[in-house]
Amino acid sequence: MNKIILCLAASLLCPSALWAELKLEPESEQKLESLRAMQVADLNRLADVSAPNFSPDGSQLVYVVNKVNSELDKYHSDLWAVPYQGGKAKPLTTTKERSEWAPQYSPNGKHIAFLSSDKEDESTQVFMMKAGGGSVKQLTHIVGGVIAFDWAPDSQHLVLSAWANIPQPNKAGTAPPIVIDRFQFMLDEVGYLTTQRSHLFIVNSKNKKTTTLLAGNQDYWMPTWSPDGQWIAYVTKDPNKTSMDADRHADSDVFIVQAKAGASPQRISHDSATDVDPYWASPPQWSPDSQQLVWLTSNESKWFFYAPSQLSVADISTKKVRQLARIDRFFYLPKWSPDGQSIYALIEQDRYTSLAKIDAASGSINYLNKGEHFSLDYDISGNGQIALLNSNTQRPFELMALDKGMRPLSHHNDWLQDVQLANTQAFTFNNNGHEIGGLLMLPAGYQAGQAVPTIFRVHGGPVYQFSHEFMSDWQIYAAKGYAVVGINPRGSSGKGFDYSKAIYADWGNVDASDILAGSDYLIEQGIVDKNRMGIGGWSYGSMLSNYVIATDTRFKAAVSGAGTANIFGTYGHDQYSREYEYELGTPWHNSEIYQRVSFPFLQAHKITTPTLYQCSEKDFNVPCLGAEQMYQALKSLKVDTQLVIYPGQYHSITVPSYLIDRMQRNVAWYDKYLRH
Repeated sequence: MNKIILCLAASLLCPSALWAELKLEPESEQKLESLRAMQVADLNRLADVSAPNFSPDGSQLVYVVNKVNSELDKYHSDLWAVPYQGGKAKPLTTTKERSEWAPQYSPNGKHIAFLSSDKEDESTQVFMMKAGGGSVKQLTHIVGGVIAFDWAPDSQHLVLSAWANIPQPNKAGTAPPIVIDRFQFMLDEVGYLTTQRSHLFIVNSKNKKTTTLLAGNQDYWMPTWSPDGQWIAYVTKDPNKTSMDADRHADSDVFIVQAKAGASPQRISHDSATDVDPYWASPPQWSPDSQQLVWLTSNESKWFFYAPSQLSVADISTKKVRQLARIDRFFYLPKWSPDGQSIYALIEQDRYTSLAKIDAASGSINYLNKGEHFSLDYDISGNGQIALLNSNTQRPFELMALDKGMRPLSHHNDWLQDVQLANTQAFTFNNNGHEIGGLLMLPAGYQAGQAVPTIFRVHGGPVYQFSHEFMSDWQIYAAKGYAVVGINPRGSSGKGFDYSKAIYADWGNVDASDILAGSDYLIEQGIVDKNRMGIGGWSYGSMLSNYVIATDTRFKAAVSGAGTANIFGTYGHDQYSREYEYELGTPWHNSEIYQRVSFPFLQAHKITTPTLYQCSEKDFNVPCLGAEQMYQALKSLKVDTQLVIYPGQYHSITVPSYLIDRMQRNVAWYDKYLRH
């Protein structure tokens, strides 16, 4: 900690020291003069690379590239392929009206299955094409739409999870009344939950025949087929395990079932913990010999957001489950090595996430790519080659071959080489005996010792963190002359369970204190102009921004997107009633707790910061109610405010013109109050 602080402080004393800290050579300054600044319109040029999947022989990778279609004002994704040993990537699909995603090579390497939209009703279905591209065949026509799938080893069948029991319109096309009797009755991007459930099906890729594997009044998630073809692993909440309504707890378990209708499921995990929650998008993984399963396990339900996900391994024959490599950090996406002796996983640390190789017997951990970057996804070929989806502060996510280093495989954002990108550095400070970390982006042309207008970005989650990854909004703010600060206050991930749960049932207390202490620290270093500070975020980032401006008046402008401040009002109005009851209790039994975490709304008269509120019309995650109430409160109090609602959008905005609009409004709002 002291070393980082001393370096940052020293850089303020001497311009050459500052440039050295930012890793800029003297000749780099000349190069910067020929580069243009990043603009809001550049958001439409960024390509989002995702979902790498190796061909069985390891020679090729298929992956997804998501880009803006300006004519249709929507994001559009295509499948691409690239040789692992090097070569030019090429598109496998070039459709304009539909997107393709989630590709998987068949085990024999002849075909690629993927998800796309049905031409008739736009539901998500499974499609298939030859591995080299060409004509596409639709395999499924399931009314509710497919969620996920996995190939059988015979390359002729697929297991999939899909929505079933969807209420249907009558002959006139009129939708039926929405009748609800579930405890959790809504889900963002799905809608109101009535009779629909996620069931498991098997489809024959040759004749398209679809049979039901598991159904009933419960959900089945993330099926994976064993390499020997005998079993399918999946996740569900067993109604026979507890008398509690499944909607009221997060105690999911791993099961296996033979790949035939009518087979009896066998439970693999038994603890009263969360095993493979569907939100983690990380299904259980089979060992190459089909004798073991590895999956992610969290803690008991009440710690769902806060407890780091860990590795659990089961022996299929004995049903014995063992804990492996238990450290106080989040694990993601475990996968077996081809020889079955190791398990790979992404492990999150303070401000970075890297890939690790874990000995399957001893649990010893070998980190493969430590450093200032963010590894988000990866795949392993049958001969042990690794492709990594990786980003850093100067590069959006691209595919990298992880061999003697990180060798670029995809180059979909190379146009950024002509853009003057601001540099980011880490800093650390102390608040009441707690070491708090953050990231600082200085504007281009920054002069050491100059206090500049600064925007404090606040991350969502709440259990998440700012990492060394490319952040386009930060780059746009920096191009406008702002310093950008992202602090990881208590409640963030990357530093262990105790650090994360410090805000449990006490939102806006110590985390707000850490944000304020971080601003004090950077003001003392001479970087931040104390009279020109803004703050803002999305989701919990919006909530914490509300907490901060209700606690202190130092910020001269705020942007609060998809947040809330009156938890009395959101209980029963969003999808988190279960989580509210675990963490806060019920409003009628624990009104003092609800009052405490609702203080930005209940004490709105303390807010003087002009605030722009934003929300998405169809957001069931954090509904518009929160933004509407805070807007109305500040309007009543005659504090400068504005409310912007994005029509038809869920929690994550996906319409390109809306994303441009949001960025333009954010910049204009900060300019209005911080440029004096």
